Amino acid sequence: MGLVDSLKSGLRKTKEALFMDVETLFSGKAVTEETIEAFEEILFTSDIGVKSTTEIIEGLKEEHKAGKIKNTDDIKVFLKTTMTAILGMPQPFVLYRERPFVVFCLGVNGVGKTTTIGKLAMKAVSEGHSVILAAADTFRAAAIEQLDVWATRAGASIVKHQHGSDPAAVAYDAVEAAKARGIDLVIVDTAGRLHTKTHLMEELKKIKRVIGKSVHGAPHETLLVLDATTGQNALNQAKLFNEAVGVTGIALTKMDGTSKGGIVLAIKKELNIPIRLIGVGEKIGDFQDFIPEKFVAALFD
Repeated sequence: MGLVDSLKSGLRKTKEALFMDVETLFSGKAVTEETIEAFEEILFTSDIGVKSTTEIIEGLKEEHKAGKIKNTDDIKVFLKTTMTAILGMPQPFVLYRERPFVVFCLGVNGVGKTTTIGKLAMKAVSEGHSVILAAADTFRAAAIEQLDVWATRAGASIVKHQHGSDPAAVAYDAVEAAKARGIDLVIVDTAGRLHTKTHLMEELKKIKRVIGKSVHGAPHETLLVLDATTGQNALNQAKLFNEAVGVTGIALTKMDGTSKGGIVLAIKKELNIPIRLIGVGEKIGDFQDFIPEKFVAALFD
């Protein structure tokens, strides 16, 4: 299955949830102020967020008054254009010239953070880059073991300490090792136990400070991993992490398991944080750069 096909397949539930309602609402009916208001309610329940919904509905009303919206096809064309405009230009994950390039990876437990790190490492190695993984989630012994497995699969090195050791020390050792060995990319795994929120956020701030002292400008990417199936909860997590440590990019996982793919619009419109990567399946090829035009096309084509 090619990248485009895997994207279409992965977004099937989101497409069905949104457009089955559109077809049901507008099929065989004239587009009126009343049906547009009913459509607004559909959008509010589709996890695309208040700001995106407001922009879409206001634009739709204007186009309708101008006589440009007469049927379902007109609405789909309008939605495709507007959603693409909201999502803006592609801002995929890129390894810039800084060496080592340091990625600080965040996310609550269960979102697929370790898997995302592993797939990102595999992608980088396949493109000819050398990679070190830093096992700085020292709170869970299983997290260290899982990252070790991914390092082996990816052909990456790993820096790990004992369970319960200082996460900042692990991150520091990984970055120093990368400097000494001329490694291209360091990806730092972190804990995600949100029930100890204050302690976790202070820990993340400390790791970030330590990384910054070791390498100028690091971390070069603070990547937050979110589970798309959680919808608005994902948006709330993004706000929390962004306020604490400043998120520069988002990896959105499990898009294939949800009808809530519209969360990409909410994230972009509410927070203006670039979505770098999306996961639309279990295979390595299902982990893709987020290209807004392709994403929207997969929903409509």
